Amino acid sequence: MAFEPPQRLVRALGETAPAGDDWLEKLPELARQAVALRELTVERVQVPGGRSSLVVLVRTAEGTPAVLKLAPPRARPEGERAALARWGGRGAVQLLEPGPSGEGVLLERLHPDVSVRSLPEARALLEAAGTLRRLWVEPPGDDAGGRLFETVAERTGRQAEAMRASADTDAEVAPLVGAALTARGELLAAPPEQRLLHGTFRQSKVLAADRVPWLAVGPDPVVGEPAFDLARLVRDRVEDLIASPSGAATTRRRIKRLAESLEVDQERLRAWTLFRAVESGVRARRVGRPKDAELLLEFATWL
Repeated sequence: MAFEPPQRLVRALGETAPAGDDWLEKLPELARQAVALRELTVERVQVPGGRSSLVVLVRTAEGTPAVLKLAPPRARPEGERAALARWGGRGAVQLLEPGPSGEGVLLERLHPDVSVRSLPEARALLEAAGTLRRLWVEPPGDDAGGRLFETVAERTGRQAEAMRASADTDAEVAPLVGAALTARGELLAAPPEQRLLHGTFRQSKVLAADRVPWLAVGPDPVVGEPAFDLARLVRDRVEDLIASPSGAATTRRRIKRLAESLEVDQERLRAWTLFRAVESGVRARRVGRPKDAELLLEFATWL
């Protein structure tokens, strides 16, 4: 079978690929090797799939439905494996192999075409938030794999550098970047308790499952405060929020409702939502996605 990467993956990785990176060219052969190593039967490549990995629906040698996921080194797949092992299937997809086994990772099969985004908005937020809460566990110590995880300070530090560079050459985004960087500095000055976070959580990362109704997939795990994780959920369905005359008021109510239901500080959630929206908007502008950038930066002005 041909393991051609979906166009969504090709575009997304192309935006961030360093010079000389040839992982996409190697991907078909890497996938063949991973399938052969595990003696898997391939059903199909999931399309449109994710933005950072190839997802292949397979069956194990025993006939068990499973998913083979392959991601480039810059997507930190070793961190994802360590986080999934830490969660042990509680709130997240279950690992089907105990440790590294060549290229890729083998996961339990969920229902890849059914996410909580298929639900009405209020219920989708409720189900997504309940799933996210189960992932906020004590991070492992360094001797148990904790060193695999970035901290929120480290990750946002890299992002802040790129934001400053964009603001230096793009006066239009400079005021929002300044506000976002100020918010980050204040947040990191007095961080609350640290937890293992999903890192890139949103409604589309919560899929229907058989052993429980919903499970999270696709983490880019990080250690930090829960409000950082929840901030990405605040702007879910941002295109609908922007199109609504009451979008700004709806966003404020959403922040309040999520903060109260998950017991995080409302102001910290608002500030992290601002930082993450501006960072995403500036990055979209930088890589040539002007429509996405416009939506995200307008959303940020409401915060």
